[in-house]
Amino acid sequence: MQNRHDAAENDDVIHLSVIVPAYNEAEVLPEFHNRLSNVLKSLPMRADIIYVNDGSRDRTAEVIGELRESDSRIGLIDLSRNFGKEVALTAGLDHAQGDMVIVIDADLQDPPELIPELIKQWEEGYDVVYAKRIRRKGETALKKITAAAFYRLMQHVGPVTIPRDTGDFRLLSRRAVEAVKQLRERHRFMKGIFAWVGYPQKAVPYERDPRYAGETKWSYWRLWNFALEGITAFTVVPLKLATYVGVMVAIVSFSYGVYIILKTLIYGADVAGYPSLMVIILFLGGLQLIAIGILGEYLGRMFNETKDRPLYLVQEYLPAQPASSNERDNIML
Repeated sequence: MQNRHDAAENDDVIHLSVIVPAYNEAEVLPEFHNRLSNVLKSLPMRADIIYVNDGSRDRTAEVIGELRESDSRIGLIDLSRNFGKEVALTAGLDHAQGDMVIVIDADLQDPPELIPELIKQWEEGYDVVYAKRIRRKGETALKKITAAAFYRLMQHVGPVTIPRDTGDFRLLSRRAVEAVKQLRERHRFMKGIFAWVGYPQKAVPYERDPRYAGETKWSYWRLWNFALEGITAFTVVPLKLATYVGVMVAIVSFSYGVYIILKTLIYGADVAGYPSLMVIILFLGGLQLIAIGILGEYLGRMFNETKDRPLYLVQEYLPAQPASSNERDNIML
């Protein structure tokens, strides 16, 4: 791999790819692209922008097409349907050709103006440079609390340390991208995958802004399911927990049974009646159903993996034409 400092001096060598997954983001895309373009114009390198339309139901694809008419740096991956953000990110990474790749959402909660700082850390030798949120503007207290609890839980239950308060906004070196592309599991938790590949990683703190326009796609129900994806994708702690709880309940039940027998033999006391028996049966039945549910979550994921379906299907792919510094001045924004 060439020296990054030397390559940065050569305008025609360094190639930056920016991946932007988009789902129903027609309202915000023009402003997002304007801000992103202003940032890219200031960088001494070739750049392209890969928009991934994840089966949007609004004019997202049309807006990207309109932007592409005046900016040759734009590439479009139009997926055949909505596959989810994690898969859309994967599609972008599969098509990105840059020496470094930046992943950023289109809602402008993650400021494009932070990109030069991410690149600066890449030039220092880091393969993964992630943006760490120090403030989350425009979000409810409940969402902030649950997000903080999730990241802290993942740090304690999984074998891979997932950085706290960190989303998908980050820079990846070429070797980090190639490593991520080797991981093809169907149930994808990209934050965990980015952490799993290892390599030198560095955090860049920033304040997250409110959404510029439109509505968030992440309801509390979707966030809950996303949390389950993350937990089950990178740890078997729930399975171990079910085992430990079962062992503890068995020990307590055995001990209580011995106590009842001895009490009956020594004191002649009557065995507890119907109400206590029903409580114990319902309690044990609930534990069993929880354990079966945990097994079902993992079994369902194994079932999906064995089908070996492709992660996504592309309806249309329009490649970008990366612009150098001399060409950028001729691009109409």
